[in-house]
Amino acid sequence: MNPNACGYRLRTCVWEITLACCFSCKYCGSQAGMARRNELTTQECLLVAEQLADMGCERVSLIGGEVFMRDDWSTIASALTGRGVVVAIITNGFLFSSSIVSALKSAKIESVGISIDGPEAVHDAYRQAGSFRRAIEAMDTLAAGGIPVSVISTLHSKNVSHLDELYGVLKEKPLFAWQLQACSPMGNAARGGLSTHIDFGAVIRFVEDHAGRDHFAVGIADNIGYYTQSEGWLRGSLSGNAVFMGCRAGLTSIGIDSVGNVRGCESMYDESFVEGNLRERSLAEIWNDPGAFRYNRGFELDMLGGACKTCDKSWKCAGGCRSYNHFSHGKLYESPCCARRPGSSPGSRTCPE
Repeated sequence: MNPNACGYRLRTCVWEITLACCFSCKYCGSQAGMARRNELTTQECLLVAEQLADMGCERVSLIGGEVFMRDDWSTIASALTGRGVVVAIITNGFLFSSSIVSALKSAKIESVGISIDGPEAVHDAYRQAGSFRRAIEAMDTLAAGGIPVSVISTLHSKNVSHLDELYGVLKEKPLFAWQLQACSPMGNAARGGLSTHIDFGAVIRFVEDHAGRDHFAVGIADNIGYYTQSEGWLRGSLSGNAVFMGCRAGLTSIGIDSVGNVRGCESMYDESFVEGNLRERSLAEIWNDPGAFRYNRGFELDMLGGACKTCDKSWKCAGGCRSYNHFSHGKLYESPCCARRPGSSPGSRTCPE
């Protein structure tokens, strides 16, 4: 079977290899903590790795839960890198030790992203006491071991005002990138009474003010935007050409969870977005299914709603991040808090309560 017979080429994957985590964060979208009882075995994971490589997938990000709580993480990673797939790992840094550096090198991990969501008091308040210091130590240990390290910050109403303070800490650290992403109102964030509403425009102005000032790139994730005047520079690009080209879920990317469910994006953490399970069908069968990922593969501009419908960038943006839209207001094709006012220059836009 042609691995991409459907006409869409799989390029990237985010793979949650376990739901086990040493934290139970107040805004965790996947509600991580305990491993699922029926998580994929090592042998099943090795088969998944083989299928990803056979599909031509170029990059895989391993996530949790906490990746390092799975004893066979390096075996899974090596199965991918040994087949030419580039692998990155995202971690909270709490369980990190110097011994892990050699395992990362042996597995040929490209880079490690560490979650840091504010200065020490803010980060620890919403994650775990002592977690900020452990994350900073992990960052230093990785850099000393020659492993490229980045930081990912998830923004919500209680930490977004502390960006300058966090920047003051990170600018002294050996990073190559800092990514800011909006906290989606799903999982714990939807149930714990924490407001996820932020001002997209304010975050964009922060990036505009800080991008290129130090040796690491500062950028926004795909759920913040879109198409303000500085769009080309906002996504961590040093070329000025990295514009958002619409949700790639099911077009070039997939998400896999720890029991083998396949979604177009691992942030689409809802059963309604599951396209199949790898214990029941092969990845190629799921990817090439004519009925799969129809929310994107069957997208037409007339599906757009609200201000997105009349925006002159709609043919590029296609309504923004499907996951964030879904969990914010249930409308896949309408961004509830785009920073771009239709037909005008950038302006502040705060997500509705």
